[in-house]
Amino acid sequence: MRTARFTLDPAFTVGEVNPRLFGSFVEHLGRCVYTGIFERGHPAADEDGIRTDVLDLVRELGVTAIRYPGGNFVSGYKWEDSVGPVEDRPRRLDLAWRTTESNRFGLSEYIAFLKKVGPQAEPMMAVNLGTRGVAEALELQEYANHPSGTALSDLRAEHGDKDPFGIRLWCLGNEMDGPWQTGHKTAEEYGRLAAETARAMRQIDPDLELVACGSSGQSMETFAAWEATVLQETYDLVDHISLHAYYEPHDGDVDSFLASAVDMESFIENVVATCDHVGARLKSKKKINLSFDEWNVWYMTKTQAEVSALDWPEAPRLLEDNYSVTDAVVFGSLLIALLRHADRVTVACLAQLVNVIAPIMTEPGGPAWRQTTFFPFAQASAYGRGEVLDVRVDSPTYETKRYGEADLLHATAVRAEDGSVTVFAVNRSRTESLPLEVALNGLGLGEVVEHSALADADPDARNTLAEPERVVPHAVDGTVLDEGGLRATLEPLSWNVIRLR
Repeated sequence: MRTARFTLDPAFTVGEVNPRLFGSFVEHLGRCVYTGIFERGHPAADEDGIRTDVLDLVRELGVTAIRYPGGNFVSGYKWEDSVGPVEDRPRRLDLAWRTTESNRFGLSEYIAFLKKVGPQAEPMMAVNLGTRGVAEALELQEYANHPSGTALSDLRAEHGDKDPFGIRLWCLGNEMDGPWQTGHKTAEEYGRLAAETARAMRQIDPDLELVACGSSGQSMETFAAWEATVLQETYDLVDHISLHAYYEPHDGDVDSFLASAVDMESFIENVVATCDHVGARLKSKKKINLSFDEWNVWYMTKTQAEVSALDWPEAPRLLEDNYSVTDAVVFGSLLIALLRHADRVTVACLAQLVNVIAPIMTEPGGPAWRQTTFFPFAQASAYGRGEVLDVRVDSPTYETKRYGEADLLHATAVRAEDGSVTVFAVNRSRTESLPLEVALNGLGLGEVVEHSALADADPDARNTLAEPERVVPHAVDGTVLDEGGLRATLEPLSWNVIRLR
């Protein structure tokens, strides 16, 4: 096969990686919370019911901002139900997922969980703009963030949380463009409500960071017009607009599935163009950044039947996709897409954290283990901090039904503060190895620290309860760094991490 090539030069960069790019998402959906991160009576549960085996994996995964409590769940959410003595909290119907919410895990427990994860775990709170509005958002903000001396801040202290939660990053609703959303609104209706809410929240604290709802996907009929209308109302009041995207193979078309990041990059670039167009029209020097606060591989086509069959159970097994090597390679490519746009994508949340389309799986009363998608995320979070270098590949291509001609190589590179460089690369070919040559200009690199690959002779191999370590990254031999640059061979259908110093 023809060799793929690109050049790295410190003079040509994309931008600094915001740590929030490695965020995740905890929604009251399926077993993400109950028997996921929270399971009283489990052998590994601490005094608060948090599973320490899951905590260890969350720390290893390297997540930062964790969005909560939804997702579709938030559009029926009454935050008051989730605070105070657990025995007094009401059980409620969750219309989003046809389940019953016990509220045994709520706002205080979420904040306590983040503290256990570590200082890198930042709260990202969504307010309900589906069935509620400005007043309820302000009440939640006062309860969560005001130090003391008001009814709601003092109530928080009575509930056992004397110190304010200090939530800086807030989502103004969720997927309000979607007809499936409880309280779905037109762009005009939502834009006005989001602006009113943002303006009021900033009266309490002008330094909040606010995320307006963008489109739930590039395929939405209202895409781009929605963003333009919403930003016309909110441009000077918000800091980010959201994007959501999920990918799966359609009709067995694996080649198109492997090129999913083509769509993700197009989505990002089109939203940036829309934001900047509105800014130009408003004659504003401000730039709106992007919060890609839901993304993943998700086999959505089976979800509707799963949800429709439910009769209001509590924490059922739902959306528990078991990921293959192929899924992990696509997943890694999506991470590359986010890094390649780090100048404007400043928040991203992998949906979700545990059990529900997640990198971490658990069994009630039993073990926790890593899915195949765990490894690309953990490696990107560990080695993808710093400045993204501009990567423009010269690659062999292949034809896809959904996206036309696509490069076999998808790659990016990040330069850390100490001058080391990590190349993240995917070979989309299912059958052939891909030779890679990288010219290195002015980077002062002298050795290959590691070349790790996630690949397998069986592209459908996956980690399960019975075989939790069936798929793990392995070392790759033969990668060299010399006066000619970096030379490597990427295995067929592989996610690669090449560390240089």
